[in-house]
Amino acid sequence: MSLDVTPELLEKARHGEIDDAAFVECVRTSLPYAWEMISGLVARYQVDGGDFADNQVPPPDEQARGQLLRVLASDAMRGALERYFGVKLAFQNCHRVAVFPSAGTEAYRRFITAREQILNQSPELRDC
Repeated sequence: MSLDVTPELLEKARHGEIDDAAFVECVRTSLPYAWEMISGLVARYQVDGGDFADNQVPPPDEQARGQLLRVLASDAMRGALERYFGVKLAFQNCHRVAVFPSAGTEAYRRFITAREQILNQSPELRDC
């Protein structure tokens, strides 16, 4: 299970839709490494500006790596975080997460190309 779902949240989901605030809180508490990574990038982007903010430091362990992969592989989690922070997230390798102001920027379109994915590869990241 990738999220620690409270009995109350599970019961609420059984009876209808879950609002973003409750879902985001569940993600925040369940996946603290991923939350810190993404919220830190958002804060850095807001302070530093520029085209985007990204992380290039591998996670400290497999548990952290798993959290990052789970949050970014889930359409529901990724979408909720994008709405919550008002950004567009992009992902390469096992750890290169980037925060963009929107999907429509040139920097975002360039970041998600096959060329950029290839250029971001290295032997040490082969099994990340």
